[in-house]
Amino acid sequence: MVEHIEKDKLQTNIRYRFDYFSKFINFTSEDINALNTLAVAALPRIPVIVDGAYRKLFQCDITKHYFVIQNDKFDGSTTAKEKLSLDSAQMVYRKDMLSGYLKRLLLQREWTDEFLEYLSCVGRKHTNKMGASSIDVDYIHINATLTYIENLLTEVIFSHEKFDDHTKKNISLALNKVFRIQSDLFLMHYLDTSTNLISTPTSMHKHEKCICS
Repeated sequence: MVEHIEKDKLQTNIRYRFDYFSKFINFTSEDINALNTLAVAALPRIPVIVDGAYRKLFQCDITKHYFVIQNDKFDGSTTAKEKLSLDSAQMVYRKDMLSGYLKRLLLQREWTDEFLEYLSCVGRKHTNKMGASSIDVDYIHINATLTYIENLLTEVIFSHEKFDDHTKKNISLALNKVFRIQSDLFLMHYLDTSTNLISTPTSMHKHEKCICS
């Protein structure tokens, strides 16, 4: 029997969209458990991973220039582009946001509506197409950065001595799936606003923080 998928609902309901996507790629509780297992090895490495990601972004002027733009949540003083360094206040802020995001991504045990809204917020805060952000990062840079971070985490998997081959395989598959899910929740907000009707979540708790580049 062919399952019916409501096209309009994919564009208006985050849970429905996630359920369809996760079922299609077979993202299950076993994958979540695998990510939790990876957390044991990856958490001590997150500062290095985060630093490596931003060093990579600093290598190209087209990506570095985004960090001079005032972030919606950052209320400190910004540094001019020519003087901007990885130790500048706005960069320390962004590193903290990325660190928190990666920790939550790996440690999350239940993918609740609240967590899906958080992941959606991560995407929404990087584009002004939905009128939700002061910055507008071209999607190609988002995709490249997510891929680069995924590769850094993959290196952690295969360098961890206590993971056997079966565990490494399961964690690698889970990691690939979770970044594809996050990529989709980015792309959702980069679609043309005439067809993308997903509204800003109303149940986001005030204390929730999104990674904001």
